[in-house]
Amino acid sequence: MPQYILAIHHPDNYDPSSESEAMLQDISRLNQEMIAAGVRKLACGLGKAISLRAQPSGEVVVTDGPYLETREHVGGFWILETADLEEALSWARKATQACRAPAEVREMFFRRPASTKD
Repeated sequence: MPQYILAIHHPDNYDPSSESEAMLQDISRLNQEMIAAGVRKLACGLGKAISLRAQPSGEVVVTDGPYLETREHVGGFWILETADLEEALSWARKATQACRAPAEVREMFFRRPASTKD
């Protein structure tokens, strides 16, 4: 079955302390529903981003903040294993309502390592 990442986006000035008890309960219920349906493989919130950029000199520069400058950032995500994209989108609709935030769904692709001959 295909796997999808369902990401929740927050504005840059998002304050986690503004999350209401009702919202946290809705997210908890959604997680329990996903687990009961057998689609949730992983779920987590994300902290502050730290970016690393390789320089032509070989040095790696480390900076605070996301690599891309945007008005939003990924605040958390689920990894779902569903029958198809339509089922993943159905869960995303519920996540958008529970989290009171926009969501994004992307299919995940896995490549097998190239075989080596010894």
